[in-house]
Amino acid sequence: MSHDELDRRILHALVQDGRASYAEIGAVVGLSAPAVKRRVDRLRAAGAITGFSARLSPGELGWTTEAYVELFCRGRTSPTDIAVATGKHPEVVSACTVTGDADALLHIKAADMRHFEQVVERISAEPFVVRTRSSIVLSRLVDRPDALPELSY
Repeated sequence: MSHDELDRRILHALVQDGRASYAEIGAVVGLSAPAVKRRVDRLRAAGAITGFSARLSPGELGWTTEAYVELFCRGRTSPTDIAVATGKHPEVVSACTVTGDADALLHIKAADMRHFEQVVERISAEPFVVRTRSSIVLSRLVDRPDALPELSY
């Protein structure tokens, strides 16, 4: 599905404030509230918008330790096996397969170093895990969890 400039502006407005009303978005993009709703419904049906959620501050909720963990797996471990095993841990906020020596990269958030260590120990106990390599985040320099790449269609 191709998206025009109005769709891109609506998407940008939603990324900026997912709680904005259709009327508020319409005022920004130059459409009526019903026209914005129709476009948002169409964007949702097409899969361009996958959902709406609240952004939380992990630090404010007591999760002050953050790390990236490379996962090295035995043999031909499938991405599905990795996803199932790592998905059992709520501290794993994202996991992806990667190029290079590691098989997967996990993004982990934990309350503190001891909590982080416990998570890595649980993940390392999976039968297919050979080893892990961790990098603790010291400070976040750029953080764009809702970055919207330049949409060109």
